[in-house]
Amino acid sequence: MLKKPETLFVLGYMLLPLLALLSAIVGLTMILGGNKIVGAIVLVVITQAFAFGAFFALRKRKHALLAEPRGDGA
Repeated sequence: MLKKPETLFVLGYMLLPLLALLSAIVGLTMILGGNKIVGAIVLVVITQAFAFGAFFALRKRKHALLAEPRGDGA
C-alpha cells in the first residue's frame, strides 16, 4: 500500500505536513501556556518527525514514479 504513488502523494503533500503544522501549533501553545519542557519536546521531536516523514514519502513517491513502466510506448 505504501508503494503506490497515489498513497505517497497524499502522505507527502497533504497528511504529514498537516500533522506537522498541527503539532507545531500544539507545541507553541504548550510553551506559551507554561509547559515549556513538554512543549519543546513536541515542537522539536514530533513536528520534525512529521516533516521528515513527508520528505521521505515524497522521495519514495519520486522513485516509485521513475520505476514504473511507461504506457505510451516510449
